[in-house]
Amino acid sequence: MMETVLSIVMLAALALVAGAVVLWRRTGEVRNPALMVLLAAVAVVNVLIWTLPTRTGEAPIDQVKAAAGEG
Repeated sequence: MMETVLSIVMLAALALVAGAVVLWRRTGEVRNPALMVLLAAVAVVNVLIWTLPTRTGEAPIDQVKAAAGEG
C-alpha cells in the first residue's frame, strides 16, 4: 500500500511541474508556478526520505513494513 502512495506522490509532483510550465508559458506569471515547483520539490524530497536507506542499510519504509508484520 505504501508503494502505491509514494507512486501517486511522484506522479503528482510530475503533474505539478508540468502544470507550472504550462501556467508560466500561458500567463507569464512567476509566483504561482514557482510555488508549484517548490511543492513538487518538497514531495520528491519526502519520497526520498522514505525510500533511501539509512546508515544501517534499511530504508524507513522497510522498517515500517517490518513493524507492521508485512514483510
